[in-house]
Order: sequence, then structure tokens, then C-alpha cells
Amino acid sequence: MLPLIKVRAKLFDFFSSLAGKRKVRRGLAAVVFFWALTLLISVELMPQKVNLVVGQVSPIDVYAPRSVIFEDKAKTEEARELAASQVPKKYITDPRVSVDVQQNISALVDAIAKIQSDQELDESQKIERLKEVIPFYVSDDTLKALARSGGEGLNNMKTAVNGMIVQAMEAPDGVTQENIKEVEDRLLGKIADLRLDSPYNLLATEIVRYYLRPNKFVDLEQTRRMQQEAREAVPPVMVSIKEREKIIGEGEIVTEEHIAKLEALGLSRPILPVSSILGSALLVSLLMVVVLFYLYQQNREIYRNAGHLYLLGIIVLGVLGVSKAIIAINISQWPEFGALFGYLAPMAAAGMLIAILLDSRLAVLVVAVMSFLLGLMTGGQIRFAVVGLIGGITGVYAVSKLSQRSDLARAGFYTGAANILVIFAMGLVSDTPIGLTITSSLILGSVNGILSSILTNGAVPYLESAFGITSSVRLLELSNPGNPLLRRLQIEAPGTYHHSLLVGNLAEAAADAVGGDSLLVRVAAYYHDIGKMKRPYFFIENQMGDNPHDKIAPTLSTLILTSHVKDGVELAREHKLPQGIVEIIEQHHGDSLCSFFYHKAVEGNKNENITEDDFRYEGPKPQTKEAAIVMLADAVEAAVRSLQNRTPGRVEGLVRKIIKDKLMDGQLDESDLTLKDLDNIAGAFIRVLSGIFHNRIEYPDVTREMERRKTRRASAR
Repeated sequence: MLPLIKVRAKLFDFFSSLAGKRKVRRGLAAVVFFWALTLLISVELMPQKVNLVVGQVSPIDVYAPRSVIFEDKAKTEEARELAASQVPKKYITDPRVSVDVQQNISALVDAIAKIQSDQELDESQKIERLKEVIPFYVSDDTLKALARSGGEGLNNMKTAVNGMIVQAMEAPDGVTQENIKEVEDRLLGKIADLRLDSPYNLLATEIVRYYLRPNKFVDLEQTRRMQQEAREAVPPVMVSIKEREKIIGEGEIVTEEHIAKLEALGLSRPILPVSSILGSALLVSLLMVVVLFYLYQQNREIYRNAGHLYLLGIIVLGVLGVSKAIIAINISQWPEFGALFGYLAPMAAAGMLIAILLDSRLAVLVVAVMSFLLGLMTGGQIRFAVVGLIGGITGVYAVSKLSQRSDLARAGFYTGAANILVIFAMGLVSDTPIGLTITSSLILGSVNGILSSILTNGAVPYLESAFGITSSVRLLELSNPGNPLLRRLQIEAPGTYHHSLLVGNLAEAAADAVGGDSLLVRVAAYYHDIGKMKRPYFFIENQMGDNPHDKIAPTLSTLILTSHVKDGVELAREHKLPQGIVEIIEQHHGDSLCSFFYHKAVEGNKNENITEDDFRYEGPKPQTKEAAIVMLADAVEAAVRSLQNRTPGRVEGLVRKIIKDKLMDGQLDESDLTLKDLDNIAGAFIRVLSGIFHNRIEYPDVTREMERRKTRRASAR
């Protein structure tokens, strides 16, 4: 018993260690996602469906759950084929055939007449020559008779045969491939009535048989067009099924008619072969590889972040699951309308969520993949995939640049409008009745847009919280001046509040210049000094009178100033600010030196050993370009505000000096900023500051101006 317990403990420890490994967790998540997606595509949600095939004995009674009128496509096709077969063929006459036949007969008769009249040939030679010129078989007795004959009999025969052939070909029916035998028999009967001499009678018979050919041919294009018109004129064969009507009984043999009724009622479910599941699994695996390869090549940050991959999988499964549930809905009153519920699949919700939480380009790729999977879920109906693709991409671009939360509602409107247009177009392409096309496009397109917007708006806060992602929507909420923390800052430390606004403007412009996250930078700048609310009057921008630092030691002043970073981090975490903002608050001073109090301490305590480390912030240094930008903007705004004579040249010189000092002090070593980025940041700062601190016109004193004008008017009189 004891060894068994040890084995179990070892196995438990082994699997626990495996579960703790990052690669194992990611692999298990990929397998779960793979099979969940495969089953979602392959398995039907409607348990009431039956698996029946033609020729099978039905094991159960099946009744109609609702009334429905549907088109029996097999009978409709049969009726249309019958109508097409009854359309008479259209012929075109070739006049050259009659001329050619007459010329051939005349040439043959002239050749025979020439041989007959040649006195230099004896009878045997004439027979041999006749065999050469006559292209068909003639008996030896007939050849002998022709060799001995001559005179008008041959010409009379030629005239009579040509006349009969011309008459037959110029008749309304002409000579066709179908009636050539009938015409031939009729002409042979007329030859018998001509009472020609025996050899000419036999010759005329063989000439007709050999040379007669059709002169009227079927006009395939016109005939096909008329048959198509006849097919289109046949109305669909509609079959009416009443609610609770018995479709098939137990023990009955399943026929095509039974299958058609089951399909119309949505009760037919073909047996899903193993090959179908394997095919779906292969497609899912290939699509997963495509997305992962794209991430590996284009967005390595998301690829390496397991949480982001889990989030991507949850969004895909969630939206496809909702789509599957919607497609499974049956509306008994309007079955034709219910068959179009694939248009309600909210692909745009997936696109908007991925664009807001992860990346817009990734969202476009995932929407394309999901639209393809939607087509598979709906039995290969490409119309649903097309609507999902265009609506999803519209949603992605609608939220690519959010400036306020109402933009999500506007994105739903744009998505709905795009869906309406695409559904209408697909209805026209698929030859859906125009009334149903208009109704479905307006209703389903609008509902799809609204549903996508609602799902996005509702899911964003939960997904943000669960995966620790700071979305643009959350940042926009935090940038609202009515936010409680910003309201406190405005009331308790008004100078710091206005300083933060200016730092936000500077930082946003700089982030745009170097390709940083401008929204994150602006919002983080608003909150970077919230720690000053704990002791607001120890900071120069909030002081109204005496400076309390004049009465305390430089070391204490340094401690108070540097503690606003720690206080700000605690306050930010208390109010559950996003981690990205907390990090910028923590890093916006790095381990910079409080130079004023350091030099003050050195000057006032020359006998003591004063070190710079006692007068530096605790850090850490900025780890991202966004944190570094806020640091530079904070230092530049404070320095330029204290500048006395703010000429453009002095402002630019000060800006570049501060950036250089931060660089030389090593504060930017751990950020991603390059020297070119620093030059672009300096240019952005200078542009913004020139707009804030520009020279103003000095307006004259109003009283003096009025006196001057009165004096001028008096002298003019």
C-alpha cells in the first residue's frame, strides 16, 4: 500500500511540474482550442434532426413540427426538362447545299454522256470508264446498258432528278438530319412514276441515294435560348406541408420526396462521416498555423504572450459559438426568413474586440479566417461568409481610432450599414425574391451591427480585467476630466493638474512623432503626478505664498519631493488604474538627481560628506519609449514655465539641453528611444511650446486711447 501512495505522489508531482511549464500550458491550450473549434464547425446543435438516406427503412415516425411551403426542386427540374424537350427545334437553311447537289449531279451526268458519245471506245472500255466516274456501286448489267445507251434519256433523267431535289430542298420542311430518310423514300417513289428507261431509272435511284443530303440544320443557339425561356416559364413546383403532418412512418422506405420534405423542415441531418471531421480538423489546423505564423513574423510580442493568445482563442470561440446558436434558430412562421439567419453572425464583434484589445491588422486576418469557418458551419454557403468578411472588416476600421466611447456605437452603425448593402447584393446575386431581399437586408443587417456593438461594448471591460490589457476604451474613460481622481487633482492640486494637462499635450505630440502609443502617453501624463495630492503645497506649482522648503533641511525636502512617485503608485493601484499607467508613474523620474536641493545641501554643509545617491529618485529608469517621453515632457514643461524671457531660440535651446542632460545622465538607457527619436521629440516639443508660449500683442490702455482720439478730433475742427 505504501509503495502505491509513493507512486501516486510522484505522478502528481510529475504532472504538476509539467503543468507549471509555460510551453506545456500553451500546448494544452492549443489542443483544447483546436478540438473545440473543430467540433463547433462539425457538430450540429439540433438534436431533433434525423439521419435518413434514400432506400433506408425508417426506424421512426417523423411528423412536421411546423407548417411550411417549399419548392420541390426535383419535380421542378423534371417539369422544366419536359417543357424544354417540347420546344420545336429551330433550323437555318444553307442554300449552297442545293446548288452543290445540282452541280454534282450535272457533272456526273455530263461525264456519263461524254463516255457514251465517245466513238473511239468500245463497249468494254466504256464500262471501265463508267466505273471510274460513277462514285457509287452500279451493277454490271446497268453499266452495259449505259454503255450501249445514248440520246435524250440521260438528260431527261438529269433534269427530272435535279428538279425533284430542288423541290424537296425548297419545301418548308426542307431536308434535315431527322427527315432525310422520309424525303429519300418520297423521291424514289417519284422516280418510279417517271417511267424512265431501265438503266436510267436505276441510275436516278442511286444518284438520289448518294447525293441527297440535309440543307437545313438546327440553330443550336436559338433553340437553346427558346428551351431556356420555356424552362424559366415553368413555375416552381411548390409543396405544402401542414403542422403535425406525417412525413414518413416507421417501416416505410425512404424516397427522394421524403428527403426533400425533411430538408425543407430542417430535420434532415446527413450522417457525419469520419472523413468530414478529419477534413474539418485539417482545415482548422492549417488556419491556426496561418495565424500563428503571421504573429511570429509580424507581431512577435503577441506571439510570445500566452495571455494574448488565450484571449484570441476565447474571442474566436465565443463569437463562433454565438453564431452557431443563432444559425440553429428556427422560425416556423417564416422559414424562408429563418434560413437567412447566417447573416446575423456577429463577425464584426470579433474584429472590433481584437482591434481594441490586441491589434487591428491581426483583427483583419482573424475576421477573414472566421468568415471562412462561418461558410463551413453553414454548409458551404458563401453568401454568409462574404457578409461576415465585409461586415467584420468594416467593424475593425470603425474602431481603429477611437476618440470617445460613443465611437463604439458609431462603429455598430457603420457595420450595420455595410451589412445591409452586402446582404442586398448577395440577395440579388442568389436570385432571392426582391421583397425578401429588401426585408432581410434591412432587418438582419441592422440587427447584426447592433448585436456586434453590444457584444463588443459588454465584453471589453471583462476581457480587459481578466487579461490585464489596457484598451483604448479604458484609456478614453480615464482621460475624462470628470474622472474622480482627476477631479481630486484639480481641486486639491490645481497647479499640478494644469501642469499635467500641458505635459499630456507635449507627450502626445512626441509619441505621434516617434510612433508611440499617443493615447496611453496622454492619459498617463494626466496621472503621472497624482502623488502630489498628499502634500500639494510642497510643490512650486501649487504654492500661493511662502515656500515651505525654505524652513526645512534639503534632505527632508528631497524626501518629500521623491516620495510623490511612491505615493502616486499607491494611489493608482488603489484606484485600479491600468498597469501601463502605474509603470509610467513609477518611472517618470527614473533615478534622476534633485539637483537644486543637492547643491543647496553641498553649499550649506561643506564639512559633511554629501553623496548624490541621497538626493536621487528611487527609480526605476523608463523601460519603454512611452515612459521616457513622459519623463522628458515633464522636465521640459517645468523648465520652460520657469524661463523668464521665452524667445523661440531660448525655448529651443532649453528643450534640447534638457533632453541632452537626461541622455547623459543615463535616464534613457533602458528605453527604446534612438538619437533620431530624440531629435523628433525635441521638434515636437518645440512646436507645441511655440503655440503655448507665443508672443502676444500688447493692447494699449483704453482710457489713454480714448483721450488721444478726442484730442485728434478737436484739432481737426
